[in-house]
Amino acid sequence: MVNRPSGRVTLADVAAHAGVSTGTVSKALNHRSDVAEGTRRRVLDAVAALGYRPATEAPPTRGRALAAVFDGLESPYISSVLQGVLAAATAAGCDLLLRLAPDRAVRSTTTVARAWVAEQRAAGVVGLIGLTLGEPNALLGAAAQAGLPFVVVDPVDVRYPGVVSIGSTNWAGGRTATEHLLELGHRRVAWVGGPPTSTASTERFHGYSAALASAGLPLDPRLVREGPFSLEAGRDHGRALLRLADPPTGVVCGDDEIAVGVLAAARESGVPVPERLSVVGFDDTPQAAWTTPGLTSVHQPLSGMGRMAVETVLAMADGAEPASRQVQLVTTLTVRESTAPAP
Repeated sequence: MVNRPSGRVTLADVAAHAGVSTGTVSKALNHRSDVAEGTRRRVLDAVAALGYRPATEAPPTRGRALAAVFDGLESPYISSVLQGVLAAATAAGCDLLLRLAPDRAVRSTTTVARAWVAEQRAAGVVGLIGLTLGEPNALLGAAAQAGLPFVVVDPVDVRYPGVVSIGSTNWAGGRTATEHLLELGHRRVAWVGGPPTSTASTERFHGYSAALASAGLPLDPRLVREGPFSLEAGRDHGRALLRLADPPTGVVCGDDEIAVGVLAAARESGVPVPERLSVVGFDDTPQAAWTTPGLTSVHQPLSGMGRMAVETVLAMADGAEPASRQVQLVTTLTVRESTAPAP
C-alpha cells in the first residue's frame, strides 16, 4: 500500500503500480474502448491493490443512499418502475443515485465488478436495485462479497444463486392475455416474445402455451417468435407473421414495445386492427394508451414493483432476510380497442 501524508492514493500511484501513464489509467476507469483488455485489467488490479478512490468521487451522503442501476432509460417500462423506486426512497429518507451499469463488454470481469461495487459503497450506497439489468452475475457476486444488498427487478440472464428478484405474475398474465383472445373466438393466436434469456418473457410464453393447451389447441411453431424487447423486433416479426399463407388473427406480445411494432407492421401491410388482427401487449406502460387503436395490455404494477424493491433492499441493509427470494405482484388485463372478436 502506498502511504501518503494525506492518506490518499493518487492517480499517479495507480499508474506507477500498473506500469502505464496517468492518461491510460483515466481511460481505463472510464471504460474507454481504446484501452486494451490486458491493460485495463492491470489498471483495475492496481486500483484494488492500492485502494484508490477518485478525487472527484461524490462524498458520502448525509444519510443512506440507494443506487438504481440500468443499461439505459429509453424504455417506458424502466421509467415507470423508476417512479416507484424514487417515491419509496424519498418516503424512506434515502438519497437515490442513478447509475449506468458498466459496459457489457467488461461487466462480467470480476475485477471490474468489484471496483464498480467499491465505488458505490464509497458514495454512501447501502443497497443496489437493478432494473431489467442484463448479464448482472459478476455484479451480483461482487456485491455479495462486499456485503452490499442487491435486488433485481425482472432479471435478465441471471445465473447467480439466491438472487433476490421483484417481478409480477408473468405466467398468469400470459395466460390471461391468451384466454382473452380465445374468448373472442380467435383460434390462430401467435406469440411474439422477448429474448429467451429473459425469465419474465419465458414465464409469459408458458402462460400463453398453457392457455392454448387448455383450449385444446395445438402450439404451432410457425406462430411463435422471439427477439429483443423492441419496436423493431415487433415490426419485423409482425411482418413475417402476416405474410404467412394462414396468418394469425390474434397476437400476444411479450411487452408493449413489441406490440407497438406489431401494430406498425399491420398498418404497413394494410391489415386493420382490430377488424382483422387483434393485438395484446404486456406491461400496460403509458404508451399503451397512446397507440391508435389503444392497446389492450396486461397491467403490471410497475410503480409498485419499484416500491417493493426499495422496501426489500432496505430491509436487507438492516440485516433482515427477505421473506421470499422471488416476489411476484399480481397482474390484471386492461382491455382497450386493439382487440375484438375474431373475423
